[in-house]
Amino acid sequence: MSIASRDRSRSGKGRKLGSRIAETFERIRAGSRPGLVTYVTAGDPDMTRSADILKALDRAGADVLEVGIPFSEPLADGPVIQRATERALAAGATAAGVLDLVAGVRQEITAPIVLFTYANPVLRMGTEVFADRARAAGVDGVLVLDLPIEEAGGFRDAMAARDIDMIFLLSPTTTDARVGEAAKLARGFLYGISRLGVTGTRDTVADGAEALARRMRAATSLPIALGFGISSPQHVAQIGKFADAAVVGSGLVGVIAEAGRSPDLVERVESYVRWLKSDVDGADDNRRAQAADRST
Repeated sequence: MSIASRDRSRSGKGRKLGSRIAETFERIRAGSRPGLVTYVTAGDPDMTRSADILKALDRAGADVLEVGIPFSEPLADGPVIQRATERALAAGATAAGVLDLVAGVRQEITAPIVLFTYANPVLRMGTEVFADRARAAGVDGVLVLDLPIEEAGGFRDAMAARDIDMIFLLSPTTTDARVGEAAKLARGFLYGISRLGVTGTRDTVADGAEALARRMRAATSLPIALGFGISSPQHVAQIGKFADAAVVGSGLVGVIAEAGRSPDLVERVESYVRWLKSDVDGADDNRRAQAADRST
């Protein structure tokens, strides 16, 4: 049974103006550098260290924090994130525990927090219960990885009624019609990736990033974040030529995996994100060109 069919009642209320995500992207668009969205799997290597990692990401200047809820069948993830999920589940991570984690760090973190989940953990908890707990925890947005756009209206309404942005994931294989539907339902930003199931770092930004960004721009004025194998400041700058923010997932999760439970784990995570946020020649020109494109 789909999430939409389980939601019997909807308030239909829209989001309040001035959400934390909207304010963040307004600041990014007014600045001279692309934003950086960071993804980590909650509970990797454990919940206590995850709390420290989230606070470190915020200190390092990450603009949006994506927090993955571990699921036992992460079929749309690449091998690096799949292994992180396995470690988190082995350490006892649950959806309820992730919500508790977010609630515990929310007052210490400035950046918006987006939950990244599969539909199953939400259905197990119950959509309304999940939405209530997410709001209470201070969650700013939710992305349900395997929720079809055609079935997303009910879930989106449940989130909107609680002032939580619904984020959609798009790829180069997403049809123009589905891009348009996602743009109608989405709030906060749209998230584009190279391809589901093959996430990972690369020496260069994956082919198709700019083409996907242009298709997304044609459908919406919402901010666009792209995750195409980001693993260096140069990649972030390149993405900034045609998108508002770059998303780093596998590269960051790989740093966590390498550090494991070592005493310098948090320091290494913070240093890695500060490095990704470091100045790159030409970034100012790229952002000015992008702003000009949006105004035409």
